[in-house]
Amino acid sequence: MTKLLKLFFAVYIIFVIKVIIFKYPLEVLRAIADTWQKDVILEGLGTANFVPFRTIKMYIVYADRLNSVENLAGNLFVFVPLGFLLPLLSDELRRFSDVLLNSFTFVLGIEVFQLFSAFGAFDVDDILLNCLGAILGYGLYKIVLAVYEKKKV
Repeated sequence: MTKLLKLFFAVYIIFVIKVIIFKYPLEVLRAIADTWQKDVILEGLGTANFVPFRTIKMYIVYADRLNSVENLAGNLFVFVPLGFLLPLLSDELRRFSDVLLNSFTFVLGIEVFQLFSAFGAFDVDDILLNCLGAILGYGLYKIVLAVYEKKKV
């Protein structure tokens, strides 16, 4: 079971990286990489959102004109499995704080990569929503664990 769970986790991480970082067609990614210069960092800093809730508020205000539900739900739910799987895979990651810290580190890594690579845009709201998704996943883990423990008795 553990090997299957580890395989599922590896596939999940690859899926997340593909969906978030390598979401564009290969030709577009190659073109971005071929034209990458130091200016890309400055451009990324110029378009980045460092203000919490700015993007979330925009999606709510313009919900009728933007793909708001997809963006908000996607950023939230893609990280639910992370919060659920981490405590299943490691005894050292059973505490809420450990799951949150590891989820935050992974998400921040993705956002910083996007900032410096131009393969996406840095958005602090993505970090907030992704970590909230991991928290929901951890909550689901705790519920499943409680149900399992209750049935064992």
